Amino acid sequence: MKLSRDLDAFQDRIGHRFGQPELLLRAMTHSSIASDTRPDNQRLEFLGDRVLGLVIAEALMNGDRTAEEGQLAPRFNALVRKEACAEVARSVGLGDVLKLGKSEQVTGGRRKLALLGDAMEALIAAVYLDAGLDAARAMILRLWSDQVENVEYDARDAKTTLQEWAQARGMKPPVYTVTERSGPDHAPVFRITASLGDGPSADGEAPSKRAAEQAAAKALLTEVSHD
Repeated sequence: MKLSRDLDAFQDRIGHRFGQPELLLRAMTHSSIASDTRPDNQRLEFLGDRVLGLVIAEALMNGDRTAEEGQLAPRFNALVRKEACAEVARSVGLGDVLKLGKSEQVTGGRRKLALLGDAMEALIAAVYLDAGLDAARAMILRLWSDQVENVEYDARDAKTTLQEWAQARGMKPPVYTVTERSGPDHAPVFRITASLGDGPSADGEAPSKRAAEQAAAKALLTEVSHD
């Protein structure tokens, strides 16, 4: 099977050339354009998520041989979550080679966090099936190198940290409320307010609800730490 020019060039960007190029094509095929003869990447995504988890867990343990499970787990979560996968996908221009249906193309599918993250996981599985775990590990460690090196010592996300802060003071868990949604459907911006009962509150904005909640939690943590 001969790959298109853009997929052939993409192999150089990820540092792996496929012996079974049909695996790469499948990894880049979204369900919006799939057919009976052209399967989508969802099953590969399932496998790639597990391969990524194994490799990142190994990298963290090898990188810090004194860290306890409670320290490693939040670092792991920060490195394998969808946002991290999407960030890596953007760094290699994965969105440019995604195979999408017209509806997804029109609504900005090549920039959507979920689609990029899913396709990145599918790509990992494709490399694993094509050349084995060593090849998949090499690609992951190469593409995730900056993130692994710079992951925070205490990488708990802001929402978790805020909830633990509230619990330690006998307070109810934080509440997150969508207060505004702006922008077109393909590039929305959410404003979310994080509040602690009748106490302090803070806002956060981001292109997804999850990211906006994290931004709001971080802002509220900053506020309460100053009180």
